[in-house]
Amino acid sequence: MSKLFTKKNNNYLYLLVICCLALLNTSSVVAQKQSKEYLENKKKQLQNEIKYTNELLDETKKNKRLSLNQLVTLNKKISVREELIYTINTEISSLNSQINQNNRTINQLQNDLAKLKQEYAKMIYYAYKNQDAYSRLMFVFASNDFQQAFMRLKYLQQYSDYRHKQAELITQKKTEINQKIQELELKKTDKRILLTSEQTEKQNLSVEKSEKEKVFSELQNQESKLKNDLKKKKADAEKFQQAILQVIQKELEKAQNQAIKDNKAKPQKLVLTPESQILSNSFANNKSKLPWPVVKGIISERFGVHPHPLMPNIDINNNGIDITTNAGALARAVFDGEVKAIVNMPGSGKFVLIRHGEFLTIYSNLKDIYVKVGDRVKTKQQIASIIFDEEDAKTVLHFELWKGQVKFNPEDWLFKTN
Repeated sequence: MSKLFTKKNNNYLYLLVICCLALLNTSSVVAQKQSKEYLENKKKQLQNEIKYTNELLDETKKNKRLSLNQLVTLNKKISVREELIYTINTEISSLNSQINQNNRTINQLQNDLAKLKQEYAKMIYYAYKNQDAYSRLMFVFASNDFQQAFMRLKYLQQYSDYRHKQAELITQKKTEINQKIQELELKKTDKRILLTSEQTEKQNLSVEKSEKEKVFSELQNQESKLKNDLKKKKADAEKFQQAILQVIQKELEKAQNQAIKDNKAKPQKLVLTPESQILSNSFANNKSKLPWPVVKGIISERFGVHPHPLMPNIDINNNGIDITTNAGALARAVFDGEVKAIVNMPGSGKFVLIRHGEFLTIYSNLKDIYVKVGDRVKTKQQIASIIFDEEDAKTVLHFELWKGQVKFNPEDWLFKTN
């Protein structure tokens, strides 16, 4: 009898371990669902980005003439496609891991079921040998005293309960195995779909790379023209930066003149009112959360120094970012602020400078302006239309972000979807 109680305690311990494992498995399932949801969302976002890039390419191709913008947009599309393939591979890898885990769980459950059936068979055999009521009564009445008789009676009752629990455990294990097998089949189906999707994306990527090589090769014949365009763009950029610095300097001079009137020392940076300081702090707290200065677009030229897309031996220096968008698109303020300058740049449109406390945002390559100097604007308020370049069939907004006289990478401040 003591052996049976030991065995019973071991089974209780076994059940406790199973419960702990079940809890761990539940948390693992939740993590897997979150990971799957993240990958699915990212995949949809990348697919939408490819779709939008195709729209931009269609616009570029309308003029029937190859342009550098077409090459840049193709490069962006290829980059997004490669990221999509990587995301699909990550999904497949995650599914492989889950499939292996399911197989291990099914094997473990089947082993547990075999052990439970073996133990249950022994109990049935024991019950069969001692099935008549006379044997059970004799077992109780053969006790040396009342205490022993009570313990034997309790043992028979517990043994009967234990048999029922073993039968329930066997049924439960069978149900768990069936559920895991169903899950496994679903995961295998998902994997097959993803593998097909991956193959399709790889074929699309191959086509796009061939198209890029063709565009690249044909554009090389226009190298002299592109160099002249680049030279003009560089000269325009220098004039643009001088204009921005002049606006910043004017703001500083205003603050210095005010300080002279108030008999205070001349400030060496923009002075903020308490209201402007709050706005500045709020702007800083929204780093990587600012809305884009257009509703839809792709970054066609990044911040800083980087090689020219066609002539890698020539470097381009961008003080902001260029965002390619649809024809007819409007520029919008990325945060609450005050319009401090609207400047007409001959040959390259207009630009608007908005102050947000210590921070300044600049929107250029604009056509029609919808605000005036001194206006207070709200986040996402439309401020101007963007020039459509008929020659290259492109619409590009140039966007910069400064703090005082220091420029920042706007990409670090704009909202990221992935």
